Amino acid sequence: MTWPPSYPNTTAEYFLSLESVLAGSTLGSEPRTSKKSLSDIYMGVDVWGRGSHGGGGFGSYKAITHIDPGSLGLSVALFGQGWTWESEQDKPGFNWEKWWEYDRKLWVGPTSGDVEVPDVPRRRGEPECPHGPFQPITSFFPHNPPPDPLDLFFHTTFNPGVGRAWFVNGTNVYQTGDGWTDIDKQCSVGDLLWPLPAVQWDDDERISPLPHVLPAICFEDAWNGGSSVRIDVSCPGSKEDTTFRSIWIPIQTLSITSGTKYGATLYYKIVETGQTDLDLGLSVKSSAPDAVSFEIQPIADTDSELPGGWSKLSIQLSIPMEQDQIAKRKSAIGLIVALLTEDPSKNLDVKIRIGQLNVYPVQPSTAAVHSHMMLCANFTAPKSKDTPGMLSWEVGASFLPLTSINITSPDDPVSAWAVQPSNNWFPQFMYYNIYGLLHFPSGHVGQPENAVWLGTTGLVGRSTTFEVVPEELPFWSEINAGKSTKVRFYIQGVTDNGNVLEWENCVFVDSDLQSILV
Repeated sequence: MTWPPSYPNTTAEYFLSLESVLAGSTLGSEPRTSKKSLSDIYMGVDVWGRGSHGGGGFGSYKAITHIDPGSLGLSVALFGQGWTWESEQDKPGFNWEKWWEYDRKLWVGPTSGDVEVPDVPRRRGEPECPHGPFQPITSFFPHNPPPDPLDLFFHTTFNPGVGRAWFVNGTNVYQTGDGWTDIDKQCSVGDLLWPLPAVQWDDDERISPLPHVLPAICFEDAWNGGSSVRIDVSCPGSKEDTTFRSIWIPIQTLSITSGTKYGATLYYKIVETGQTDLDLGLSVKSSAPDAVSFEIQPIADTDSELPGGWSKLSIQLSIPMEQDQIAKRKSAIGLIVALLTEDPSKNLDVKIRIGQLNVYPVQPSTAAVHSHMMLCANFTAPKSKDTPGMLSWEVGASFLPLTSINITSPDDPVSAWAVQPSNNWFPQFMYYNIYGLLHFPSGHVGQPENAVWLGTTGLVGRSTTFEVVPEELPFWSEINAGKSTKVRFYIQGVTDNGNVLEWENCVFVDSDLQSILV
């Protein structure tokens, strides 16, 4: 049935049969009843302004003001948010950086200045409806953390799902002038960084003016994926007689369960230190008014020299159960930037890049130690050079052998092995990097480090398969010329805690493409 703009009692039974409803939709359903609230009603707002109050664009906030999710409790269905790209893409010089700046204004607001909201002519009979200055979309909704890493490992490479290059462990393996898009690779970009982070002195007693911290997406460098976040810190000179300053820069909200130990890892790069000695630390603080103290234990970095000038910070964190009876705490993970200078009266400028952040539960010593494992790979050859062949593979987990089994009787209810504390105990892979290596004419195969990156899984929604079109291979001209027709394909997993598998833990399969050279 078609629902009219108003909802008479005769249609209430259909509304009650749905989980939620979009105003103005066309629906068919068998009547059932369930409890409903105003938040189950979604009021549509078109960012293109087609019939929406406020004219869409940066005026979309006017319509959301009347929907009033915070007070009335109605929900919002936002249509056409691609307006931030589609309305600007044909302008000279428009690129990913300018798109991100434009898109960010709509969602979280500008880093400085005001947002100009064009006047929209009123329709015939429409009364005047004055509104205040621009409000970003996020200002109408509560700021909630992502799922607890105990339930879903937290991972981000600070990528908005677009880029011009692809990096694997700090190494650029792919570069394109046109750019790429892949919603599967979209991550949090640090929800506490935008439009500007709420910087604090780590020493609460300091009264000097706070430094200015400006974030920006960097598409030219990354640890994994297609981008990183550049953090520019400008610290004004101080008249205080101190050479040491310590700054807290929040990056991302988290939900942390009391009594659970977590591990956290951040990959970063120091780009510019100015005339100062710089030291970075990773820490977590409570976001709740009744703040609790975290137990933070730095973990020694065993990877002292990482590719591309990157470095790694690792910590373990927890909230003691005896200190906090609340199950889950809204928290913030961020950087502590320590500055040491000989002359505190001089301004300091520091530039940092952060490339990847992971937070995950630490397995207790009583749990079975397991590792991510790739088992085997297969390649179904294509029928022609312009049709896809299919790579596929299997994954698993490896466990250490049981050293002792203490079973008192056949009816002993205690497990013979160490039980995992979480339902999500099985090791997962987030995605896979795919590489190709052409055999030498002699039949010899080179080292995997010489393989050419072909792409990643996820773009078409398949987790353990990858299509290969022979004529799109970067070395197809050599195959077509008959120099060599045998190819080795490598599959390299990226684990749910952000680690890229070493080559010896990856799988490969060889294929001869001679049959398609017709």
